[in-house]
Amino acid sequence: MKIAVTSQNFRTVTGHAGKSRRFIVFETEGGTPREIERIDLPKEMSFHEFHGDGPHPIDSVELLITGGCGAGFARRLAQRGIAVAVTEIQDPLEAIDAVVAGRLAAVDPANMAHHHDHSHQP
Repeated sequence: MKIAVTSQNFRTVTGHAGKSRRFIVFETEGGTPREIERIDLPKEMSFHEFHGDGPHPIDSVELLITGGCGAGFARRLAQRGIAVAVTEIQDPLEAIDAVVAGRLAAVDPANMAHHHDHSHQP
C-alpha cells in the first residue's frame, strides 16, 4: 500500500493537511515501510488552492496520514479514492506502523465535525 504523510519539515507528521505542500510517500508492501518519494508542491497545488478535476501528484496513494484536517478535506480526498487518517503521532514510521497494526484507522468524513474557518481574509 502506498501511504503519504503530510510533513512540512520532511521529519514529522504535520497538520493543516489542506495547506500542506510537502509529503513523504511510503510503500508498505513486504511488511517494512520504506520511503519511496518526497513531494514538494508549489502553493497552487496544495489542496487548499487546487480545485481542478485533473490529476494531482498525490493521486497515486491509497492513504494520507496527517496531524489534522477538516471534513471537507477528507471528503475531497475520498472523492479521489484516498482515505485519510488523523493522528497525534509525530514520527511518520510510527504512524504507518499504527495503520498497519490496526491501531490507526481512516476517518469517516461524514462523521467529522466541521470546524474550519472559511473567512480566508488576508
